Formats: sequence, C-alpha cells, structure tokens
Amino acid sequence: MPNGGMAKMMKQLQKAQAEMSRLQEELAEKTVESSSGGGAVRVVANGQKNLVRLQIDPDVISEDNREMLEDLIIAAVNEAFHRVDEMIASEMQRLTGGLNLPPGMF
Repeated sequence: MPNGGMAKMMKQLQKAQAEMSRLQEELAEKTVESSSGGGAVRVVANGQKNLVRLQIDPDVISEDNREMLEDLIIAAVNEAFHRVDEMIASEMQRLTGGLNLPPGMF
C-alpha cells in the first residue's frame, strides 16, 4: 500500500475511534423499553445494558403467581437487552458503513 494510502487509512481509523468514543457516550444516554405479559412488566435499559427502570403492575403481584412474575421479568429484561444490541448494531453500521472495517474491529 503506498504511503499516501496508509496515511489516509490511519486518519480514517483515528476518526472512527473518536466517533466510537462519542457513540459510546451517546449510547449510555439512550434507552430502550420492553414489556411482557401484556404490559404487566415493563423495563427500561440503557445502551450499556444496565436496567434503569422496572415497573410491575400491582395486579400481578401475589405469592400464587411468583414464578410467572419472575418469568415475565426475565422475558422483559432479555427483550430489552436484545433491543440494546440492535440499537448498537444500527449505530455501528452508521458509524463504520463507509470504512469497510472487518467485523469486531471496534
């Protein structure tokens, strides 16, 4: 690769790294919401896969349906984390789309 091409690629990588840092900060502020059980359990997670809110409909809270409630919470959290993954993938595609970087580079 000629020196000019290498310098250009290094400049693109530096720019991508700066954009990646900015994107990580933005993702920490973005949230996704998910629910299960027809809205009986609602969760909000941020772009770092931290659960930031959990709401449970009081009508579903009882010792008789504890296992069902636990399952609903797990389902809602897993769906929220799946949505975070999709959000991150979309943002990464937008960021690296023009660079043709190998997968996993960032």
